[in-house]
Amino acid sequence: MEDPAAKVKALLLKSSSESQLSLYDHLVQVLMKVIDEETHNAVDVFEDLSHHVKQCSLEERQSVLKDFPQPTPAELLAEQQRLLFVCTDDADQEEDLVEMALPNVSELRFFLEQAGVGLGREEMQRICLALKQLVDSEALLCCRLWGKILGTRSSYIVAEAECREGLEEEEQSAESTLEQEERHDDTKEKHVNEKDPLPQTNFKPPPVVPKEAIGTGANKFVYYVCNEPGLPWAKLPLVSPAQITAARHIRKFFTGRLDTPIVSYPPFPGNETNYLRAQIARISAGTQASPQGFYQMVEEEGDEEDEVLRDSYEVNPDFEGIPTAEMSESLSTWVHHVQHILQQGRCTWVNLATKAGDDSNEEEGDEREEAENEPEPEVGPSLLTPVSQDAEMFNSPPWSTKLSSRLTPQHAVAVLHSNLWPGAVTYACGKKFDNIYMGWGLKYVGEGHSPALPPLPQKEFPSGPEISEAVDPSVEEEQALEEALEEQEAA
Repeated sequence: MEDPAAKVKALLLKSSSESQLSLYDHLVQVLMKVIDEETHNAVDVFEDLSHHVKQCSLEERQSVLKDFPQPTPAELLAEQQRLLFVCTDDADQEEDLVEMALPNVSELRFFLEQAGVGLGREEMQRICLALKQLVDSEALLCCRLWGKILGTRSSYIVAEAECREGLEEEEQSAESTLEQEERHDDTKEKHVNEKDPLPQTNFKPPPVVPKEAIGTGANKFVYYVCNEPGLPWAKLPLVSPAQITAARHIRKFFTGRLDTPIVSYPPFPGNETNYLRAQIARISAGTQASPQGFYQMVEEEGDEEDEVLRDSYEVNPDFEGIPTAEMSESLSTWVHHVQHILQQGRCTWVNLATKAGDDSNEEEGDEREEAENEPEPEVGPSLLTPVSQDAEMFNSPPWSTKLSSRLTPQHAVAVLHSNLWPGAVTYACGKKFDNIYMGWGLKYVGEGHSPALPPLPQKEFPSGPEISEAVDPSVEEEQALEEALEEQEAA
């Protein structure tokens, strides 16, 4: 007959398939620990002792090698920025860099420090090297630091460059591919709707305002952005009038990611890439200023009857500079050198009625009616208009000027701040000036709503015996009062 004790012991000696331990050995180790340490109230802490013994036995079998630490985002960014400090010994490349109009960021940083704005010495130096990398990779003719637009997750460093040859063909090819894809999608929808046709409408949407050509108007310059110096640059697309018009009706903070959709009302035609490009165009048109006389209009033969090209100007070689004290006191010494954006969303007005009428064959009477109802062309302020002519908004002057130092005015810098676009700054010192923007990319819309204060609390009513609260009499007092009244009546 089998011994029950041996059967139980054999059951306790079975090893686990996971930890390769038996319950018998585990209980022996726990009891040995209780005896060696002379644990008080062992029955109360038996679970903790069992867990500790099991953990010690498993740690002996684990590997003592540590995991390789994952690099932090700061280390990854530093590794990418390390490539900015790699020096090239090619003499030809150095000559090409001298010929290219790279911005003198060190000088810009010095003047911005005098104006009380800037990004710091280290960050400006990294931005300078990033601009050098951009010029080398894109073969740009001219490049400058436009500014920095802050975002909720990351910010945008914006570089402004002139349009180079061949860029227009690239943009047109990209637009043609997009149009082909849209047509392909439309044909698919038509084939699907042929089986179950939808009711047709007679509504005709208004004509689309055409986009300005590359190198003119709001698309005069090309803009590149990156989140940090050393990260790859991304070229922003051309801006359309519809995007500028929609950007005037919405206020959105930037996130720092170009592919973020814009959820707003009215809806914006595009994502954050297009919204960023539209805000850059608006800020440039409203805040780019220069000393009066630094630029002069280009006079071409044959333009006496026609309008002079509004975006054609050149540097005046006879400009001798304006005293900084005069520029810090008078707004008439500052002028706009970027075209004004009209309500149509373009810098140059286009007549949409004539384009719509060219396609239709109408009678002469209808043409006369259209000529009578033809809209008046919109005309904005011309180039090189003094900033003193800008209109006030929300009872606030659009500009404010100051001198960087009143103690040493002979070495000071004249500074021009925009109050409509907080963060836009222009400095001028002799024959040197520059514009920069550092802000959230939002326009000033007046002071926030401040609700009215609650009225003062009402005064308490003056207390007196008529309204004072009396204490209820006791039963004995009521009986005594009744007896006194009876005696008075009897008397």
